[in-house]
Amino acid sequence: MAINPRSHFLTTQPAPTPAPLDADDFDAMDAELDLLRESSEEIPQWEFCEGFLAALVCMRRPVPSEEYWPVLLGDDFNPMEHMEFVARWRRRWSEIATALDAPVETLDDDRTFQPEVVDTRGAVLVMPQEERAEIVMDELPAFAQVWALGFMYAVEAWPDDWQPPRDADAAEMLDNALNAIVALSEDDKGKPSVSMYAEDGPPSVSEQRLDDFGAAIWAAYDLRQLWKSLGPRTGTVRKAAEPGRNDPCPCGSGKKYKKCHGAGNAGELPETP
Repeated sequence: MAINPRSHFLTTQPAPTPAPLDADDFDAMDAELDLLRESSEEIPQWEFCEGFLAALVCMRRPVPSEEYWPVLLGDDFNPMEHMEFVARWRRRWSEIATALDAPVETLDDDRTFQPEVVDTRGAVLVMPQEERAEIVMDELPAFAQVWALGFMYAVEAWPDDWQPPRDADAAEMLDNALNAIVALSEDDKGKPSVSMYAEDGPPSVSEQRLDDFGAAIWAAYDLRQLWKSLGPRTGTVRKAAEPGRNDPCPCGSGKKYKKCHGAGNAGELPETP
């Protein structure tokens, strides 16, 4: 049978890399979450989802979607009813995984993973005074804080998958990485020196916060590489306790264990029941 070379070529090519999400995509996901929030106030904002997603990408085992959707968006979330949201989620997943697998050496590298985070305080500070008069700045989340909270929410949701490895160096690497993200989940108490919302906006983020943000990004790289190198956790095989040699054999023959299925342990052949 003749083979169409062009058809063969097309079927053997790798799937194209999904296009990165742009501002319109993130706005669309925010809008979808707003709609879901009309039915449940517990639906998180996108920055939280972004951190949660990054943790899933970094996890030791691939968590199936039917397992993580209820944790993130509740038991009532039906992916089939939100296919555009799910499609963008998968694109962002691929984008984050590609970035975390890239051999970057500096955060200035164009391939570096960049969490989608918001400088909420910076956004408020550029508002007219009369519009933000009643807003308490200390009650607003710090830069990237919500992202870190989403990340740690996933860690806490699957504690068994984040257990320290037996190797001391690997366990220390895990601990340091998670500590870096925990530090970002806390408030920014440093003196504001820069705005991440507007280049010429009032200062809203401290230099220490920017250092913590960078450390959290490197932590995501460490976690991704750590779990990929170790592979999925294997379950512990527990051997059932054997009966004593003079105990009745558990096969039900009525003979002593040493004269039945335990005979092989003493170099004897079991007698025929």
